[in-house]
Amino acid sequence: MAELRSNQWYGGDDRNSYIHRAWMRRGTPGTSFMGKPQIAIANTASDLTPCNAHLNEVADSVKQGVWAAGGVPLNLPVVSLGETNVRPTAMLWRNMAAMAIEEMLRANPIDGVVLLGGCDKTIPSLLMAAASVDLPAVVVPGGPMLTGTFRGTPLGCGTDVWRLSEEVRAGTLSEAAFLESESSMIRSRGHCNTMGTASTMGLLAEALGTTIPGTAGTPAPDSRLLARSHDTGRLIVDMVNADRRPSQVITAASFHNAIVALAAIGGSTNAVVHLLAIAGRLGVPLTLDDFDRIAAEVPFLVDLQPSGRFLMEDLFRAGGLAAVLKQVEDLLDPSAITVTGEPFVESLGEAQIWDKEVIRTRDAPLLPSGGIARLRGNLAPDGAIIKPAAASPHLLQHRGKALVFDSIEDFHARVDDPELDVDENTVLVLRGCGPRGYPGMPEVSNMPLPAKLLQKGVRDMVRICDGRMSGTAYGTVVLHVAPEGASGGPLAKVRTGDWITLDVPARRIDVDLPEGELEAREPAPAMLEALARPARGWEKLYVDTVTGADTGADCSFLLGGSGDKVTRESH
Repeated sequence: MAELRSNQWYGGDDRNSYIHRAWMRRGTPGTSFMGKPQIAIANTASDLTPCNAHLNEVADSVKQGVWAAGGVPLNLPVVSLGETNVRPTAMLWRNMAAMAIEEMLRANPIDGVVLLGGCDKTIPSLLMAAASVDLPAVVVPGGPMLTGTFRGTPLGCGTDVWRLSEEVRAGTLSEAAFLESESSMIRSRGHCNTMGTASTMGLLAEALGTTIPGTAGTPAPDSRLLARSHDTGRLIVDMVNADRRPSQVITAASFHNAIVALAAIGGSTNAVVHLLAIAGRLGVPLTLDDFDRIAAEVPFLVDLQPSGRFLMEDLFRAGGLAAVLKQVEDLLDPSAITVTGEPFVESLGEAQIWDKEVIRTRDAPLLPSGGIARLRGNLAPDGAIIKPAAASPHLLQHRGKALVFDSIEDFHARVDDPELDVDENTVLVLRGCGPRGYPGMPEVSNMPLPAKLLQKGVRDMVRICDGRMSGTAYGTVVLHVAPEGASGGPLAKVRTGDWITLDVPARRIDVDLPEGELEAREPAPAMLEALARPARGWEKLYVDTVTGADTGADCSFLLGGSGDKVTRESH
């Protein structure tokens, strides 16, 4: 059994140990905390993060499991990021949340931690923190909401917001009907029920080996989530006793398996930037090329919105992640383990598909390869990504004239102008939306289509941006363009009227200009004028230190980790 880290606080007989013990007596019976594993429950529950509001109930089940296993549970509220509420974008605060969580785990008398997350940025920030402090850690994903319906039709959270709002702009749906659907969109506790970023990161937390196998994807109101939470409380005590840490669980093999899972489920493009950031904290070499190389062999098997028809509740009843990965078991790296200490592939057991409409078999996939495609070219020397499964097949090879917007405000001001020079072959280009430029890399890449084209029946166009798009979104969208416009990347030099060629099969995105002309141009003055230039606080620190999307958009000073050691006493 490993020596308890918390004994450094509680185990002595001097004044400092006295203080640590005496003040903790009010929260636990007598001295029952002494000599027992101290388990933090890093809890992102918040009324302002509605997708995580139920995590206090989940925490109670974790606590009971910790007590049952002989540990001491300690609720630790941590920074919570509500995707739907936080401005200017939750991504701006992901790194700050990870830093704050890491420091609180390191600073306190904690032997292990259970990470409770749900909404998009919460699981990534928790895993980034756990990777950097490297204390025994296990994730409980909060789970998706149940399916709501409107006029007899299931609603995909997020995806149908984009779809219905476009129909209003096209004149095919009344504004009153659109607003009526609002009360049906969110049926229960839990995060988005589509294969958006929250669902994707919950499932990838399991593919990385950081959950008890079979936990991710359990709907938030399902009593089985509380049972798994109790089991997780018991497990973390075992992990502390075995000294099983994130650096042992989350390895290169784990990232390989996460990319296989990402491709098979048709997961969110945001997973790319999050997995790169987690790898950066662990020192695991991971690049955009790895996503393209590994995903190219993986069939797309899960028929969920936004790339398909069904929703997360359907995936759970159809067999869940285990049933999906059982179909591609030969593509997984068998050397990866889970938080249980057992090989990940063994956790798949004899998993079966119970609904072959929701989860397709290996020999009848939705697409032979539907994962994230990495693009390069003179428009994106450091890379860009596209999600072919969410794109229109006829646009995956396309050539059109650029229509350039220098900021999201510029876009909104002009997109519905009836005199806008645009047709269905135009390539919409939005810049100044990368990590530095916005700042925080907002989910604006899936630009709404011009109203005049919607009214003609157009529902997709090629769109290019240095920002992100919601995992619930869809369309032929080239995003995460690197270097971003704010860093002087080629995107900053494109002009309206330039011809742009997209060739996804060839993995290319290029501006068709004579050699040297693009490099010789200066960045667009209007884009430079629109860039955010914060004067103080986290925004300034972020803009001054954030890395590119191609390396995870983490802050340079947060790469790697400092471990769990604290050398000085506080008194």
